[in-house]
Amino acid sequence: MKWSDFKTRLEKHPELELQFQYAENNRVNAAYHITEIKQAPITSVDCGGVVNHWTEVIIQLWEPEGQQQERAMKVQKAISIIAVVEKALPLADDAIVKIEFGNAGFDTRQMLPNQIIVQNGELLVDLRPDTVQCKAQDRGGSCGPAADDCCAPAKPKLQMINLAQADACCTPGGGCC
Repeated sequence: MKWSDFKTRLEKHPELELQFQYAENNRVNAAYHITEIKQAPITSVDCGGVVNHWTEVIIQLWEPEGQQQERAMKVQKAISIIAVVEKALPLADDAIVKIEFGNAGFDTRQMLPNQIIVQNGELLVDLRPDTVQCKAQDRGGSCGPAADDCCAPAKPKLQMINLAQADACCTPGGGCC
């Protein structure tokens, strides 16, 4: 999901409570805080030697230990936090949104908003783990044991030499050695 889409979905429902589900039937404690919003420009080189660029906006959630509360923050409060962030750091509309979360029973990780659902007075952001994949496959290539074009080191190009003329080329300055 792109940042502009995520933000628009929030802005449509300022009166609802904002809740996050990080696993089936597991929600972030309603006492959570949005501790920071990061913008991460990524540059990578994939296994095929192709340079890739994209940007991520990462919203970090924190569950304070021992604090309990019945209701999560209102969407409007999250929107006001976003406004403070965007005054200092303009966020890229086309950035990929990730939510960073972890607690004592769930290792910290970055997850993708799978769905945003309006239900029972809440705006529920259903999170799913990000996956790893080979970008060569996205370009129509292949990856794996038979993928000479992708994951194997480049093969050196061989120069063909006519052995009948080997004496002529294998002399100092001949260029064959």
